[in-house]
Amino acid sequence: MTQTSNFDAEALYHALRDQAQALMPSGDRARWSVAGIYSGGAWIAERLAADLKLGEHGVINVAFHRDDYAKKGLHSQAQPTTLPFDVQDRNILLIDDVLATGRTIRAAVNELFDYGRPARVALAVLADRGGRELPFAAEYAAATIELPQDKTLVLSRQGEGAAMRFAFATEART
Repeated sequence: MTQTSNFDAEALYHALRDQAQALMPSGDRARWSVAGIYSGGAWIAERLAADLKLGEHGVINVAFHRDDYAKKGLHSQAQPTTLPFDVQDRNILLIDDVLATGRTIRAAVNELFDYGRPARVALAVLADRGGRELPFAAEYAAATIELPQDKTLVLSRQGEGAAMRFAFATEART
């Protein structure tokens, strides 16, 4: 059962966009690329790249680097990693929708390093819900959110391009 939460994902996106603008002043953006973790992070990266006029964004699939792959299996909608820029010596803003245990971030960094060695990787998330199992922290988080352990936060999007809007819902963990 899905219940709509009170978390305003659209407002969180605007806060994250403002943080990214501060990280990448317009004269310094040529040194940066944005890559989002499939799927929520990829949606955010797509919109952020357009809003910051970066021109391109990458999508990272973490399926094969998850340490719980045998338990979770390959998601039927998983897309391949697509990085339309050279990772080597590049500053990468890695985007995800929700940071919890850190396992997805570890897998994303492993996948990213399969493509080269970035100069810097900065992590940005809409929501940090805590509960870390691995030592990863977001440099940029729009909000810290507390949820019961049996709930998960799920990002959805409506619209395309400039009309794209985000919303969060809470779901019971399965």
